[in-house]
Amino acid sequence: MRVIIQRSKKSKVSVNNEIIGEIPFGMVILVGFTTGDNEKIIEKMVSKIVKLRIFDDENGIMNKSILDIKGSILSISQFTLYANTKKGNRPSYVAALNGEEAIKLYDLFNQKLNNYVPVAIGKFGADMEVCITNDGPVTIAMEEYEREN
Repeated sequence: MRVIIQRSKKSKVSVNNEIIGEIPFGMVILVGFTTGDNEKIIEKMVSKIVKLRIFDDENGIMNKSILDIKGSILSISQFTLYANTKKGNRPSYVAALNGEEAIKLYDLFNQKLNNYVPVAIGKFGADMEVCITNDGPVTIAMEEYEREN
């Protein structure tokens, strides 16, 4: 599971020129899944995300989490996070989980996030327009997977 987190002042997602998700401030999370991703991995990632201290405290130091600032999350599914560009000029998406399985994990991810903070979502598999006002800018890439013993 891979995520790109952007600290956001405000963001929205539209499909066919209609806004389907919007947040005033918080995080925009682009999320992709691969083979082997499961509920345990999602739980670890969600725990890390909601505790991630990327928001400024009263001294201007990134010391607060999304829970501390009572922010929201805009969650966008993005299989292209698993693009492989090592050969040729056309990215390969073989490592991205198939849509049928990925949508289940995406829904679970959003449900688990929603236990902590309000979550707006994009439309899985749709051609979306995402407008992000990145604050800072602060952008964090994270990956979680099961490690073999």
